[in-house]
Amino acid sequence: MKDQPKIFNNISELHKAMGQPKPMHPLISILNYGEAVFDPKDFEKGIILNFYKISFKTNFTGKLRYGHGFYDFEEGGMSFVSPGQILRMQDEEADYSGMSLHIHPDFFRPYSLNTNIKKYGFFGYAASEALYLSEKEKETILGVFANIQNELNERIDNFSQDVIISQIELLLNYSNRFYNRQFLTRKAINNDVLAKLETLLNTYFDDEETILNGIPTVQFVADELKLSPRYLSDLLRNLCGQNTQQFIHDKLIEKAKEYIATGTLSVSEIAYKLGFEHPQSFNKLFKKKTNSSPIAFKESFYKN
Repeated sequence: MKDQPKIFNNISELHKAMGQPKPMHPLISILNYGEAVFDPKDFEKGIILNFYKISFKTNFTGKLRYGHGFYDFEEGGMSFVSPGQILRMQDEEADYSGMSLHIHPDFFRPYSLNTNIKKYGFFGYAASEALYLSEKEKETILGVFANIQNELNERIDNFSQDVIISQIELLLNYSNRFYNRQFLTRKAINNDVLAKLETLLNTYFDDEETILNGIPTVQFVADELKLSPRYLSDLLRNLCGQNTQQFIHDKLIEKAKEYIATGTLSVSEIAYKLGFEHPQSFNKLFKKKTNSSPIAFKESFYKN
């Protein structure tokens, strides 16, 4: 149906839609989008790939919609898509020059990569959180792409799959390293995100509606900051060594200590005021974070 995203179950279908020859291997290919022949109108409702897609874009003058955001590739960079995610192309005359590595999960099913690929959080990032590369990093990434392409161009032998798998793992590990560098080099921007998060949580816990809304979720916080949950957690780990949930819990405990210090509320009242349905859950979290129960903390507070 035209009002539904176009679903590609295998790589050959995608090659055909892009006006390209069949892939040399049915489960893995590198597609040069500069050579692709397609009408973006055919994909106005988006596409869903049932395989992984790792893209390096060199001159992307159009827009790629991914989830609720857009990413402008004019400076060049990388994006990562896992099976089942929706992509939408915008702008009729978009220049999608660059290349994409497509890998069907069946290609690495017997390998440890089948499990390890799930640890790479950037497959859960939005396109607006794509990876920007320096010139040296571009050379490194393009070198790995070239190694994979060369292996595909050669006659397939008993070692081909092992070699290609090792190159994919190398590509992912480099991407992990470069994302870590990106978190560090964009420290000013990331500190601004941290400041906004602090303000968001302080406002949330000061609001009387908190008791009705419950404890803020990671998804809620990420949506408010216009970031994906995975990206926000990875960013916070690099900034302060905590994921988003841990950060939320720390702010919650700070607020709990404020309430305890006033001495006007019981532990149960504090728990409900902070959005807990059951005081026992609050007691458990408080003890985990402070090595003390709320009552013991209150008693020690007044002893001092």
